[in-house]
Amino acid sequence: MQMRGTGRLLEWRARRFSDPVERLQFLKSKLSGGAAPGFLANRPLKHVRMSFIALGLALATTTLLQPFAKRALGLAPPEIRSVARTAAPRMVANTSQQPATAPPVWLVETKQHFDLYSNGLRVENEFLTSNVPRKYLAFSSERPDSAAGEWRTNPAGIVFHTTESHMAPFEEDQNQSLKRDGEGLLQYVSRRKSYHFVIDRFGRVFRVVAESDSANHAGNSVWADQHFVYLNLNESFFGVAFEARSRQDADGEPVNAAQVHAARILTEMLRARYGIASSNCVAHAQVSVNPANRRAGYHTDWAANLPFTALGLTDNYSHPLPSVTLFGFEPDAGLADAGGAPLAAGIQASEDKIRDDAAAHGLPAERYRAALQKRYKDSIQALRAPFRRTIK
Repeated sequence: MQMRGTGRLLEWRARRFSDPVERLQFLKSKLSGGAAPGFLANRPLKHVRMSFIALGLALATTTLLQPFAKRALGLAPPEIRSVARTAAPRMVANTSQQPATAPPVWLVETKQHFDLYSNGLRVENEFLTSNVPRKYLAFSSERPDSAAGEWRTNPAGIVFHTTESHMAPFEEDQNQSLKRDGEGLLQYVSRRKSYHFVIDRFGRVFRVVAESDSANHAGNSVWADQHFVYLNLNESFFGVAFEARSRQDADGEPVNAAQVHAARILTEMLRARYGIASSNCVAHAQVSVNPANRRAGYHTDWAANLPFTALGLTDNYSHPLPSVTLFGFEPDAGLADAGGAPLAAGIQASEDKIRDDAAAHGLPAERYRAALQKRYKDSIQALRAPFRRTIK
């Protein structure tokens, strides 16, 4: 009877993952260790399913925000070590309606200067450059005491940017200026290896940095999902930039219909090809941090008006900021103003989580926040250690 009750509970939890990509990643991660032969022997098929479900529930009890390294725990102050041993704060699950998974997309044709995909996406390669091959350290929520984390090479998500470059009026008599400005921008970002993709104002998609490599697009940044915590997302996330300016005081929408359509089919291709979850498709403003003053929202591009729904994505603006809930960053004073009500909801949810977790552990909010900031410092040191050893 206990087994059946446990199975029903996990089935209920699994149904909350309405995005099939996320559900598949979740189940694969939980069941990758296999089941003991005696556990499944001589059971009817429905009981076998229940057994797998129960195994997933047992594995899922590990929390996301327990300390990421034994070394880091050894350096942490006593109150954060106590927090880590009991009930470290978790990410708040995004319960908004998840869109259907991206449809299958495949490469149809490759020419010298472009690639064509089955959903109509054409990617121009005229400004393609290479960079350091992607390889990054992700801290696993299921192995919080691992001193090294897990080395990965598959991209985990997408960060959307605006180029904040010069914008001529988008009018027919400005055609030459529009083309000249766009070409100058592409030359500039190619030299600096700034993004993986740029979508110009005519809706053309340009591949800038090879998909296999890192790009210099996110800098100091933090994001997390139900399986991993990601620090400094140049390596772990794709950078997709719209030729646009996202200032709140700008007239009209930051991007036009051609750019939105191009971004949607580009996002479809990347999600289908790499199994990227909708919840890991975010705005630069949501991930950017300033380690010097422990502020979240150092960069505010796409703090408002990112067309999540039009791109086939969940609206993640109300999602709590991992930099706040995991590492104690404080939202920059201008972040909520730049984002307006949607992003303000995510900021408020982050602050509420900090307050509630501090109270649960009997700590003043500021002392608890300081302990989380120490965790960030230790995690960054662990992140950089392999590179220091490589240099030597």
